[in-house]
Amino acid sequence: MMFEWNDFITAFWAFFVLLPIVALIHQLGHYLMALLFGGRSEIILGRGKLLFKLGSIKVNRFYFLDSYCHYESLKVNTRLSHILVHAGGVLLNVASLLFVNTLIMIGWLPEAQFFYQFGYFTIYYMFFALFPVQYSEKHASDGKQIINIIRKYTPSNVFD
Repeated sequence: MMFEWNDFITAFWAFFVLLPIVALIHQLGHYLMALLFGGRSEIILGRGKLLFKLGSIKVNRFYFLDSYCHYESLKVNTRLSHILVHAGGVLLNVASLLFVNTLIMIGWLPEAQFFYQFGYFTIYYMFFALFPVQYSEKHASDGKQIINIIRKYTPSNVFD
């Protein structure tokens, strides 16, 4: 048999719990970088109707589909500050991956499938965040945003 019942349970936890956690960590990286440079920011997890709001974090009904961080009004409004805000998600993903791996190596966390999947989803998330693609007229990956900032930066044309 190729798949067993436990594989479906694992997939459920991975897609409905773990992937949103990795997405939240990524968006928190953008959020924290925006705050560091004096900006305002909000995180939106998912699509659909609003389920609840916790501070600057909005969680929508389909919380496992998509996530983004909107920022504006950076007090430090330079090319580098905008690049770091867009790179902040990947930077926090890398930090979380190193943190979890360190806790496993020193024996504070078990070598469990949950943490293996955390690493897998984190690497997946970082790859697609940095892959330079324009999704729509107003939405691009972090990698594409960084390229756009390097090529044609003016304080007025940086968007989420």
